[in-house]
Amino acid sequence: MLVCLCLFFGAPVAHAQLLQSVLKDNADAVANPSRSTVDAVISALADAAADGVPTFLEDWRDKAIWMRIDDGVFFRAVQDGDGLTLTDLDSAAQTAVADDDGFDQIRPNAGVRRVINAALVQFQLSDADVTRRIAALDAISRDPAADQLVPLRVSIPDEPDALILARKIQLERQLAARFDADASVRIAAIADLSGDLSVEVRGVISQILTARQFVGRSIPEGTNVAQILSIGDDLDEAEAYQLLVAADLAPATVTPDDIVATLTAQIESGMVAGVDVSTLGTDAARIAAYSTLVVSGDAAPFILPEDRASALEAHTFYRAYSEVNGDITAAAEDAEAAISTQLGVGKTLDLTLDALSLASIYFLAAIGLAITFGVMGVINMAHGEFIMMGAYTGFVVQQIVPDYTLSIIIALPTAFAVTFAAGVAMERLVIRHLYHRPLETLLATFGIAIVLQQLAKNIFGTQARPLTSPDWLAGAWVVNDVIQISTIRIAIFALALLFLGLILYILKRTRLGLEVRAVTQNPGMAASMGINPDRINMLTFGLGSGIAGIAGVAIGLYAKVTSEMGADYIVQSFMTVVVGGVGNVWGTLAGASLIGFTQKGIEFFNPSNTLAAQTYMILFVILFIQFRPKGIVALKGRAASD
Repeated sequence: MLVCLCLFFGAPVAHAQLLQSVLKDNADAVANPSRSTVDAVISALADAAADGVPTFLEDWRDKAIWMRIDDGVFFRAVQDGDGLTLTDLDSAAQTAVADDDGFDQIRPNAGVRRVINAALVQFQLSDADVTRRIAALDAISRDPAADQLVPLRVSIPDEPDALILARKIQLERQLAARFDADASVRIAAIADLSGDLSVEVRGVISQILTARQFVGRSIPEGTNVAQILSIGDDLDEAEAYQLLVAADLAPATVTPDDIVATLTAQIESGMVAGVDVSTLGTDAARIAAYSTLVVSGDAAPFILPEDRASALEAHTFYRAYSEVNGDITAAAEDAEAAISTQLGVGKTLDLTLDALSLASIYFLAAIGLAITFGVMGVINMAHGEFIMMGAYTGFVVQQIVPDYTLSIIIALPTAFAVTFAAGVAMERLVIRHLYHRPLETLLATFGIAIVLQQLAKNIFGTQARPLTSPDWLAGAWVVNDVIQISTIRIAIFALALLFLGLILYILKRTRLGLEVRAVTQNPGMAASMGINPDRINMLTFGLGSGIAGIAGVAIGLYAKVTSEMGADYIVQSFMTVVVGGVGNVWGTLAGASLIGFTQKGIEFFNPSNTLAAQTYMILFVILFIQFRPKGIVALKGRAASD
């Protein structure tokens, strides 16, 4: 059958027959299919190259083919009450009959349907319909078999679609590694797969390296040994002896249950082994009675330690590959080692990308707080609520502007404006009256945070609100099956870099930045130079709040938008600022990087418990500030003295 199918795929046929003609030539085998006749029908269909063969095979498999008994003509049929709607297999012309008498439904059994499925996949590999070719490749991937290799190879040269061609080549290498008759071809295919980290390839290598455990007095000649097992290192003595027992190479040990069962079976008139049953209440008494039965030949003897040791020493315990060719398994072992190395590198890179993503989120959340804390010395416990306000601003904008891309473009400056105004109002109404009173400032901003949370609940409710990212931010950047990161996280990383550059520009290249740095380092001297510290404090607090609002839009694109979302980031924001160094942009970047990488490292070793990872992270920060209380990048001036 494979030869016929390959000829069908590989060379044009000069004169294609009608499908009905081929079926009538094999009418009995089609009408009464069996495992012994179905191959002949499929071969005849392949030889004839009739139009509609894949569709016929699908209908035959699904019991949708009926035969008219009078003349043996086959139809595709759908039952309609007591009648049938018939479709001609060649012309597709439809007719209706009022009664299905005179027609016989073809019902292939499960074994025949499996053969049809295999043949159908082979036909579909070269089908003009892209979806059929993809379905065929999916079927091969789910259930690979040796008889799929040749048709798959024949279909590759004429494949027009680049993506499908790449997948066909990958599947061909996988099938060749497992099923090709030529050992050198298998070895070459395995070498080709050694750079592929996909789950399918790892499964292929694992299949080739399948091994079973054996025991014998010697290893049979020609055995492809995977490992010689050592008693004590690979097997304990009890486990090894049980393997001998299971292989009928040693007598079974006598267990306490065996002793009880043997004694029970030999009880006569309340006596066993010449002892009254009532005296056998202890292990020692039962063992003594059992020993009497052993002496009389009525029970299996105990296995002495020296006998067990002798039996273990006389046998070899080993694991042998199911694949008998040692060169093939050696190539598979090399491929497995190469894949393991690449997996380790890939997991490290993936962890690095995750850590960079988390660090960028923490940087966005904390940079506004760092500026506010550094310039004003204000502990703003409501900073997380400005993040929440920014996220809700994005949600409101999306309700007005349904285009997700445009809404995000509008939401970013709108969120900045809303939270900037809120920050300025908060500084003018509350914060400026509490300078140099850190405890009162902390309590006041904590109270404001609670008020803002409750206002959000009253306005938006307690249910999470969606902040939907545009389609171009959906999906992920996938390098391979190990290294991948979502597109939205890449966008947040880019936004963090953008704001890093923007803030550095403002602080280093603008008059506002010059005044902010002056007030940060020495407010008294700055005031004597004509700088208004109150104005700088107001603008700085507004700027920090505005940046928090933009961070809220970015965070809301992948996290839940609720009234409590700010509380999820306030702790991390403060840790980032304290670890990095108060009031320093580079310190905030360093702190966000350190915390992001450390947290992801902790989660890597304990992935099932993120709460524990956060706890360990806090402990790490506590220890860190014991040794470096001014942070990674210490600030000079007022903040340092404070």
